[in-house]
Amino acid sequence: MIINVLNLLLQAQGSNYTFLLTMGAVFIVMYFFMVRPQQKKQKDQKVFIEELKKGDSIVTIGGLHGKILEIDDLTVVLEVDRGFKLKFDRSSISMEATKKVKDSVVSNS
Repeated sequence: MIINVLNLLLQAQGSNYTFLLTMGAVFIVMYFFMVRPQQKKQKDQKVFIEELKKGDSIVTIGGLHGKILEIDDLTVVLEVDRGFKLKFDRSSISMEATKKVKDSVVSNS
């Protein structure tokens, strides 16, 4: 890919403005299709983690389902079975369990 870009740079000596406009358009398209959606996803995840509360059913990044029993600034205690508790970092929470169930029901219809 780098060789292709260098090749384009060498060929564009006569038409600098056209080349610069084309490269600018490519970077703009890349931003709107790659960078911006990723930033939005990260922002949504951060808001989700900040809004967690006791009693929420969640899924961890590793796929473990549980209900929040205790929550503080850095950690969350989950009840994964009756009386079985596990402590996780807040950052290891992936999504709300009810959302995952709703998404899978919609996709199966």
